[in-house]
Amino acid sequence: MRWWDLPAVLLLEERMFPEDAWSPGMFWSELAHARGPFATRRYLVAVEDGPGGGAERIVGYAGLAAVDGTGDVQTIAVAPDREGRGLGALLLTELLAAATAFDCHEVLLEVRVDNSRAQRLYKRFGFEPIGVRRGYYQPAGVDALVMRRTFEEIDG
Repeated sequence: MRWWDLPAVLLLEERMFPEDAWSPGMFWSELAHARGPFATRRYLVAVEDGPGGGAERIVGYAGLAAVDGTGDVQTIAVAPDREGRGLGALLLTELLAAATAFDCHEVLLEVRVDNSRAQRLYKRFGFEPIGVRRGYYQPAGVDALVMRRTFEEIDG
């Protein structure tokens, strides 16, 4: 993900997460930590050709933060018209590869307790529930399921 991707990413963000969408500043802040020799973030976009081979369109994005050997999946989003085609799995695979490159021994994430589709994806990739954060997603106050995958599972 680069700065010029942000307008399209923000449109998808608002569409996917209308109650708790990230602000432009949040994305800018994350991207500021994604470049250079001391980078601690990895952000990706998934693109496809437009109709008739036209201009590319962003159909998904994902981000990971890495601090002191722990990776944290910050976000994964797939356009609703592209769900169920393996794109979320592809994005997660790339984030796990980034976690390995950052020498993470574990990867954490939060997922809405009412998002069973995402939970199934994460379980397929070896994430296990380790707790609940009450009222994590605001302003709706929806709980988050905290999940973890250890480095051995990433590498093995």
